[in-house]
Amino acid sequence: MAQHILMPALSPTMTEGKLAKWAKKEGDSVSAGEVMAEIETDKATMEFEAVDEGIIGKILVQEGTEGVAVNTPIAVLLEDGEDMSAAAKLAPASGKAAAGVPAASAAPITAPASPVPSLSHAPKQGSGAGSRIFISPLARRLAHKANLDLSALVGSGPRGRIIRHDVEQHLATGSGVGARASSG
Repeated sequence: MAQHILMPALSPTMTEGKLAKWAKKEGDSVSAGEVMAEIETDKATMEFEAVDEGIIGKILVQEGTEGVAVNTPIAVLLEDGEDMSAAAKLAPASGKAAAGVPAASAAPITAPASPVPSLSHAPKQGSGAGSRIFISPLARRLAHKANLDLSALVGSGPRGRIIRHDVEQHLATGSGVGARASSG
């Protein structure tokens, strides 16, 4: 069954990249581990290897295209013996995929991204006055030095964790300073 090959996230902070060069052409067969393309990030150029084997049915993003969003379909992979018309069914009707916008008909064959909860305050484990607040050690140290009430901070880190930037942002607004009761 035909499937999309998606723009990979080659680093934890990568949101888009440049498809610098295709190592394969439409109609070429690929096997797992074989280099398919070179992707440029803001930090490096890396080789993108095939995960599955098959035939490149259609290239959706051309060489040199910049600003391709992560998880955008960049090509269609066909199984051995599958007709090229299957690639046309998965290929977007317009050039939206090439512009970095995923096509509406795209059916990505990858694990879904883990949802990040939308939190207004830092997540707390348990309930009541002794609840644990998730905060990085550096952020905790900075908040302690500034005498901040941790429950007043909003976390923007993974899963709503309070990070250094959150403490610095809170201090820059001038709110919450001196709000924490000293605990001897």
